[in-house]
Amino acid sequence: MKTILALAAVLLMNAAPSFAAEPQAEIIKQAETAAKAWIALTDAGKYGESWERAGTFFKTGISKSTWETGVRSLRAPLGSVKARELKSTEYATTLPGAPDGEYVVIQYETQFENKKAALETITPMREKDGSWKVSGYFIR
Repeated sequence: MKTILALAAVLLMNAAPSFAAEPQAEIIKQAETAAKAWIALTDAGKYGESWERAGTFFKTGISKSTWETGVRSLRAPLGSVKARELKSTEYATTLPGAPDGEYVVIQYETQFENKKAALETITPMREKDGSWKVSGYFIR
């Protein structure tokens, strides 16, 4: 009987990583979907709408008019997006300068019309209602 229990425990321990990985993969997928919808608005020059669709943390950190002016001055010189390829995704519960929560840091290698190699970082955060909304956006 002890051998059977020990074997069952070993089987459960070996199975645990696949159970743990599945929810995180789903979380990342949901966050990526939110990021893609949001960046499509930004790519289309719909900066006001991208602010409106951003998360609470984003909107409390920057006013709509400041966002529109800032992102316009950032993106206009770059030109249109020619290619965007997913580089990495990382789930996190803490980020520097941000409240604890659920985040997915998504990085894209992006080629713009006037900048051949850029690194875009889009960070969706899970809102209190369970939805994913962008809480940060950076280009390097």
